[in-house]
Amino acid sequence: MSHMKVARDARSAAVVINAGSRRGAAAHELAVDNMRKAGVPINSVHHVLSGAELAGTLDRVVADGHDLVVVGGGDGTVTCAAGRVAGTDVMLGVLPLGTANDFARTLEIPNNLAEACVAVAEGKVVDIDLGRANGEPFLNVASVGLSVAVTEALSPRLKRHIGPLAYGIATLGAYARHKAFRARLEFPEGDHEPMELEELLQVAVGNGRHYGGGNTVSPTAGIDDHTLDIYAILAAPLREHVRIARLFKDGSFVEHDRVYHLTSRSVRLVTVPPLSVNLDGEIATATPADFTVERNAVHVVVPQSSSSASLDGRRAPREDPSI
Repeated sequence: MSHMKVARDARSAAVVINAGSRRGAAAHELAVDNMRKAGVPINSVHHVLSGAELAGTLDRVVADGHDLVVVGGGDGTVTCAAGRVAGTDVMLGVLPLGTANDFARTLEIPNNLAEACVAVAEGKVVDIDLGRANGEPFLNVASVGLSVAVTEALSPRLKRHIGPLAYGIATLGAYARHKAFRARLEFPEGDHEPMELEELLQVAVGNGRHYGGGNTVSPTAGIDDHTLDIYAILAAPLREHVRIARLFKDGSFVEHDRVYHLTSRSVRLVTVPPLSVNLDGEIATATPADFTVERNAVHVVVPQSSSSASLDGRRAPREDPSI
């Protein structure tokens, strides 16, 4: 880790809040107040309502020379921001205001807004990896197949009203309509032979640790391990899927015999038919897709107590198995 300075040592901070996120509209004044009181040097505040507006605003605040950008919103908002600041010296602070907030969960950023504000002010800065799919950023997971149907089934109204429960409801509906697909996985680094797979339910590429409202990418996945976790789930009868789904929480589903799991720095995915790719909950590109990982690309503020990005390389699962 290159710089252990705390966020309140920033010269100048900008706050960008997605007012369309689940808790965004009500949150911004309280959040800005809290952070100012805690010593964050906030010099500009922006509320945005759309993805296009978000990207433009982020480019502007980075160009303006703020060295800390605090972003409030869901995973899609934070991913967009991470893509914009990747490779720069700008630090990213996160206020989790969305439905699932998986990235915040990975980094142990509190879900409570007041606590998240304190975490920004007093937090330490760690370097994390950023995934890219055809150049588009993702922090948690990129996926093709069933999860895209789930995303399409999640109306904003459904997301707002029932929050994380919406994922379960949408999944059953999507499963009923899902068409299996074929895929070829190629590994540009030459670390695996190409794979041809048929009758697939889903292919996913994970950078971080959590996605989909608290599911785990794999038992060993980490956001700073410089590798992507790739898994392909074969279609199976519904009862078998219910069994696999129960294993999603801790990531142990990767050991199931209808799941292929491997790791690499990069992978090319070609599907028949071509399919949309879901990046952290937003449909952002389509296959054929090239997935890569940018090492230590984003400097993000996490609570002093967070141990989520403390290691390079493989990490043993920290969860207590007895829970």
